[in-house]
Amino acid sequence: MFQLPLRHGIFLPPFHPMEENPTQCIERDLELMGWLDKLGFHEAWIGEHHSAGWEVISSPELFIAVAAERTRSIRFGTGVISLPYHNPLMVANRIIQLDHMTRGRIMFGAGPGLLASDALMLGIDPNVQRDRMAEALDVILRLFRGEIVTEQTDWYTFVNARAHLLPYTNPHPEVAVVSAVTPSGGRLAGKYDLSMICVAATNPFGFDALDANWKIAGDIAAEHGRSMDPARLRLVGPMHIAETRAKAYENCKFGFERYLGYLNNNQPRFLPPAGADPAEWFVQQKFGVIGTPDDAIALIERLQAKQGAFGVMLQQAHNWADWAATKRSYELYSRYVMPRFSGDNVPRVESFDWCTAHRDELTEKRSAAARAMFDKHAAEQRARQAAATARPAKGREAW
Repeated sequence: MFQLPLRHGIFLPPFHPMEENPTQCIERDLELMGWLDKLGFHEAWIGEHHSAGWEVISSPELFIAVAAERTRSIRFGTGVISLPYHNPLMVANRIIQLDHMTRGRIMFGAGPGLLASDALMLGIDPNVQRDRMAEALDVILRLFRGEIVTEQTDWYTFVNARAHLLPYTNPHPEVAVVSAVTPSGGRLAGKYDLSMICVAATNPFGFDALDANWKIAGDIAAEHGRSMDPARLRLVGPMHIAETRAKAYENCKFGFERYLGYLNNNQPRFLPPAGADPAEWFVQQKFGVIGTPDDAIALIERLQAKQGAFGVMLQQAHNWADWAATKRSYELYSRYVMPRFSGDNVPRVESFDWCTAHRDELTEKRSAAARAMFDKHAAEQRARQAAATARPAKGREAW
């Protein structure tokens, strides 16, 4: 139905229960990057958080710098840098440096900041975060292009500011903005020709807003004489898969309820009714997948039916299962879900089906070839025997 090849990756907030060793949590996230790289995942987006206990990466840039050294081909994105918390020149310089250090494997994801607790610690009114993000993004894009910026706002001042090192990637790394329910992300993507990451694609409210926000982006892009490229649209959804649904649910007993508790501690919104199994309720509400590779395929096809073609499916990393089962989930996804959308197996299937359709003919040709070989061998044997019979015995001439 959709001709656009689908790429695959993860969106790593990350979520880690507070009873675990935080140093080992970060190390395990780095190990996950190596595992995804080995399995052929295309990209990983790393979050930035400063409060609430669970999401222990405060600098996606530092994490990416280490992860890039441990991997070969997977691309890394900041998912996302909360622009109101940083001086825009410093952000531009850090991304440019990472672009050089990774030889172009960096992507720049920008957002206003998700956790109100982060903003309040910095004395920032959450009501101004989206406006400040838009201001910072505009400046960063100009700095990426080598412009000299003199500008003053109520939260930063630039006097002949410039990036003295330009990006490794020409003209600059891919830039993405997040979109959830509100149209702010789509408006920026359309205005500046940016990629979009829909972080709530499987949330019913985010799902309902998918095509509307993409249309907003497209309409604004058209005002600037451009069109939006669906290959740069990314949808995020949580999933855990195993060989059977029963096994997947059993795996998720490890950490699913703690995950739900953290989300509700930040903002009560995932509240199963009394007596309901939280994981089963979560899946019934279509927030995500706990099941098999076929269930993961069905989710992606549902998103495609709603959105149309999009470029990347990002799994939300969550630690619902223990480490071994988590790695197995990504392996099953790589083996059975990715090929469904890449088209890699189409020529194999066509070749198999062609052989099936011509089976009788091929069988007869193989049999005929085998019979011909037996006949040839028999004829050669008879010829050798006849030659041996006709040859005079050794020494007979001397008589």
